[in-house]
Amino acid sequence: MSTTNPVNSGEPSDRDARPRRSNAIRRNVRLVLSVVVVFLAVLAPGLISSGTALALVRVPLESVLALALLALLPWPVARRIVATLIAIVFVTTITSAALDRGFTLAVGEPFNIVTGWPELVDAYGVLRDSTGSVAAVAILVLLVLAAAVVVLVVAVAYFHLANVIRRHYRGGLIGASAITAGWIVLGLLGAQIVPGKPIAAADTIGTAVAKANQVTATAAEQATFKNAGATDPYANLPSSDLLTGLKGKDVIVAFVESYGQVAVQNTFFSKGVDNVLRKGNAELAADGYSERSAFLTSSTFGGISWLAHSTLQTGLWIDSQQKYDQVTAGSRFTLSDAFKKAGWQTVSDVPSDTKPWSIGTSFYHFGTELNSQNVGYQGPAFSYARIPDQYTWAYFQKHELAKPHKPLMAEIDLVSSHTPWTPLPHEVPWASVGNGSIYDPQPAQGLSPSIVWQNPHHVQQLYGQSVQYTMSTLFSFLTTYNDPNLVLVVVGDHQPATEVSGAGATHNVPISIISKDPKVINRVSSWHWQPGMLPSPSAPVWRMDAFRNRFLAAYGR
Repeated sequence: MSTTNPVNSGEPSDRDARPRRSNAIRRNVRLVLSVVVVFLAVLAPGLISSGTALALVRVPLESVLALALLALLPWPVARRIVATLIAIVFVTTITSAALDRGFTLAVGEPFNIVTGWPELVDAYGVLRDSTGSVAAVAILVLLVLAAAVVVLVVAVAYFHLANVIRRHYRGGLIGASAITAGWIVLGLLGAQIVPGKPIAAADTIGTAVAKANQVTATAAEQATFKNAGATDPYANLPSSDLLTGLKGKDVIVAFVESYGQVAVQNTFFSKGVDNVLRKGNAELAADGYSERSAFLTSSTFGGISWLAHSTLQTGLWIDSQQKYDQVTAGSRFTLSDAFKKAGWQTVSDVPSDTKPWSIGTSFYHFGTELNSQNVGYQGPAFSYARIPDQYTWAYFQKHELAKPHKPLMAEIDLVSSHTPWTPLPHEVPWASVGNGSIYDPQPAQGLSPSIVWQNPHHVQQLYGQSVQYTMSTLFSFLTTYNDPNLVLVVVGDHQPATEVSGAGATHNVPISIISKDPKVINRVSSWHWQPGMLPSPSAPVWRMDAFRNRFLAAYGR
């Protein structure tokens, strides 16, 4: 009887087959992963912008074109270089989508590649104030490293698929042709699963076109803006014609951070704010004050408060950092200039600033500048809002209003209602404010931003409470010190971010004029603003850039 030796029989043994099967599995897994990465890299912008995973159920044209280009390159080195460049392009598109999404949620509009870079720096500043310098740097480094890793992974995936296509050229050609034909048919039909996201996807091409259009539109807008600021009917008026209706009055323009229409209308948290405003109306009326209120449409949304401040002061529509830089480098006649020219001393009080405000001197020409470093505050910081609004009022009363002085005009920024709205201060007796150390225990009594921001409802609730605090301290200040010579313009700078305002919110903010002098109120009777501090939905709405001229006309000769 003869036997057959398996080794010499020519048939593969189990020991030989196992490595082959293992290698085949690894090749297939790598192929599948590469396909997933390639598709995700191109479809991720749609996923980010729409916020739904259904945006991944689309056919990306750019992947097919990129793979076809790579497969045609005969040199491996060239394929590696081009694959890396393709990966950089796609990751840049992903980054652009993330910036657009973040800016839309925060300030109500996509990131502008022409004017948005300073705002990106400011966004990092808010992150640093909220999380601390070390955490902010760590987050930034992690984001950069993550982007680099994604570029590497996408480049490797494209390089691998290009090599596979070159080995299976006929099958690759058939597959590419089928996908392209399907893309064309879907594109012609306009098929969509997610509204605004065609199944025939071309996000990278669409982003490039959109940003190119953005550059063109921004250039045209800047030219129009430059012409709008060329003439100013108030700049050359003699001082004797300016602000005659406010002679002898101390005038404060108080900007309330993030005090938007949602704070007073049609939200669950507006009920608490409205109660504070109604109570304030009664308290002010009992002390002889009168108020008139309406809405202004702010030039910004969710942040970048200084755009709104400069719009109100200059009468120009300043809705980007570039416009702000352009205007503040010039000599536009501002409200503070008008008061100074007419004989008022001028003061700015910006308690969030940690150093001198150069534009306050060079452009607004404030005679005195107060900030967190020169008002004697020795209390704790409340996240971004270093100094509680009550302390700001107490210091200003003691060191500016209570001392003998000629009439003053001041711009005061009330910042306790600034994001992240936690921890919040609460009121203390005015006589106990002192150097602010009385607030020492209060930050520990609130929650940290990292906890609060896990729950949108909690964020909205604390936002409402922050506005309640700010407005309550304003009313308490007025009734405690009861100054018959004081006139206030109280105005929100912008609506809070989309997290609080909701998608599609207006840019409207409340504005009120407060005075004990009937003549001051009568000067604006033609405006038809509503009595009290709580404007109704039918209250007049002006653009914020209209305020300066109407104010100077109402109170001028």
